[in-house]
Amino acid sequence: MKNESVISIKQAGFGYRSRSDYFVLKDVNLILNKGELTGIIGLNGSGKSTFIKSVCGLHKALTGEVEVYSQNIYSLDVNERSKLVSVVLTERNSGFNLTCLDVVRMGRIPFTNMFGKLTGTDNEIVDNCVKHLGLEEHKSKLLEELSDGLYQKTMIARCMAQQTSIMLLDEPAAFLDYGAKHDLFKHLRDLCVIQQKCILFSSHELDLILKYCTNVLILHNSTAQLIPVNEAMNHKYFKEVSGGYI
Repeated sequence: MKNESVISIKQAGFGYRSRSDYFVLKDVNLILNKGELTGIIGLNGSGKSTFIKSVCGLHKALTGEVEVYSQNIYSLDVNERSKLVSVVLTERNSGFNLTCLDVVRMGRIPFTNMFGKLTGTDNEIVDNCVKHLGLEEHKSKLLEELSDGLYQKTMIARCMAQQTSIMLLDEPAAFLDYGAKHDLFKHLRDLCVIQQKCILFSSHELDLILKYCTNVLILHNSTAQLIPVNEAMNHKYFKEVSGGYI
């Protein structure tokens, strides 16, 4: 059975607007499908964060098109986007007296009524995400009290609670210990296989990308090349991006 495409990127250029547009990535053409876990790799400054922010709709592409489910991502309002795409970014934000549990609950906000009240089903989803990320003992802690690793797990739990079919995660394993990295990537793969999600994440954990991913997206010299994981090590740019460690 042919995989269903959910993200389509055509002739896109990603970067920043100023007096003259600054392109980080140019001429990007990609089709990303349901049921696929894609690891994004590249040297620092290659555009991994810019790519993720552009595909989720936070940064508008300088040129070209980005579509999710055949809809222009930039034409959707925040609530519409939030029902289709969830994202974890690298920036650590102030908690404004929010607890870990408060933040995970925010993942259900796009699906609540005008008063933002969570249903029993919503709370069950939240509790399952808290449990799966091992946050039960920390759920009452304020966000600023959490270590970097627990903060990262909280953001991932919020993303999972959103239950979108597309998930974008920027360095989700950056502050996790090695065992937790394995557990996270395995869970992301299971979400793709069992729930047919389309998940993209950036990481420098190349061994885990090769172990768990369907595809590798290599960012190099302003280009984006999507290749099957079993072909990654033979790709002309892989050794340069990996630093020769794999």
